[in-house]
Amino acid sequence: MKSGLALKAAQIARREMAKPENQRRAKELLAKVTRRGGPAGRPGAR
Repeated sequence: MKSGLALKAAQIARREMAKPENQRRAKELLAKVTRRGGPAGRPGAR
């Protein structure tokens, strides 16, 4: 049951990330997180 649910969630996530507006949002979020070092990130660590 859990593996089927995980598979469905992965399919939905893949479908959502195929949408251009979601790709733009993801890039903006990633840029914002990397600019401030991230919530659990260590500044200067790459």
